[in-house]
Formats: sequence, C-alpha cells, structure tokens
Amino acid sequence: MVLRRDVLGLTAALLSGFAAAPRAWAQGDGQALLGQFLQQVRSGRAQFTQVVSSPPRAGQPPRSRSSSGTLEFQRPGRFRFVYRKPFEQTLVADGQTLWLHDVDLNQVTARPQAQALGSTPLGLLLSATELAGLRAAFELQAEPARDGLHWVRATPKNREGQVQHALAGLRAGDKGPELAVLEVLDSLGQRSVLTFSAFEVNAAVRAEAFQFQVPAGADLIRS
Repeated sequence: MVLRRDVLGLTAALLSGFAAAPRAWAQGDGQALLGQFLQQVRSGRAQFTQVVSSPPRAGQPPRSRSSSGTLEFQRPGRFRFVYRKPFEQTLVADGQTLWLHDVDLNQVTARPQAQALGSTPLGLLLSATELAGLRAAFELQAEPARDGLHWVRATPKNREGQVQHALAGLRAGDKGPELAVLEVLDSLGQRSVLTFSAFEVNAAVRAEAFQFQVPAGADLIRS
C-alpha cells in the first residue's frame, strides 16, 4: 500500500522535456516569474506524475515509486488531485477540510485543511496570491535556469518542520506563468517530485470539483 502514505506525505511535506522559456526571462528571474504565477493564475488544470524516492539503506539501492493523475485547482486553497495509477485515490481540499478517498479500501480520511497543509510548499503555492505570503514562511532564492525552466528554492524559516527545502520550476507560457515542477525534500531525506504537463492557465474549473461527498458505504475516519 505504498501510495497511500505517499499521498499524505505529499501534503505533509509539501505539488525533462520542457520547451524553453521565452528569452525575455533571464537567469535568476525565477522569483519574478513565481510572483506573476501567484498573482495572475487564479485557477488551473494539469496532468501530473509523482515520483517519491527514499534515501538508500545500507546494502540496498535507492527506492522510488511513481504515480500519475490529474490536478484541478482554484485559488485560494481549493484543489483536486485524482490519482489514476497505480492506485485509484482522490485528494480534495475544499477550503476547510482535506479529503482523501481510497477507492480500493473504500475508505475516506478527513482532516482540517489548515492543520494538514499548514505552511507546506503545496499548500502555500495554491493559496498565496503574492510572494509576501510565501516569504512569511520561506526564505526564497533564485536558482540557475535549467531544463528550460526558471527555479526558486524555498527553505522553511522554521527549521524544525518536516520540510528541508522545496524547489519550484516554472515556465513562461503563452497564457501566463505555468508551474512545471514541484520538488520537496523532507526531513527524513525522502524526495517527492511532482511534474506537471498540459498545464491550462486560468482554466474554467467547475465548483463541484472541490465539493466532496463521502461515497455510500465508505468508512469515514476523521483525524
């Protein structure tokens, strides 16, 4: 049941082959592009892959697990991750509660959204509307451009939390800034990399996407 822990780890810790960004964006402009993403992109839709890598153990090679699915979000603080492979799961944040539905287990876990996401990179990226909101919790530093993306490193000001640092890779798209990669390294050395494709900036996302109903017969666990 690997992915079940990975999904919760993504929210607690925290979402090659890219076209080059327009030349107007120089190396080191990652923070400016991130600021535009927060201000201009109010909603979106994308496909994603997630790779979670654990640190190697003595005498064993590093281990990694992959999953994929779709994301819809609406700022501030509403999103819907649908995992298709290898297990079917749905993660919904409605602004108050974070819902995790595991189809195979026929089980729903509900947690207060502020408690579950808090100051995680994923939570803030989908909630903040300007860089000041991120700077309240993270030290931001532009990284060299690579893979056709502009990068920002976010290091938590609270060094006792679950996140060591996060890297956000962005590109300047035709309709506005796009989030292409979100990489999070947690305090245990586990790395979670979310790669987004087919990103739709300011997509018309239906409100029902962020309304969750517990399926009939499913076990509900509140924590």
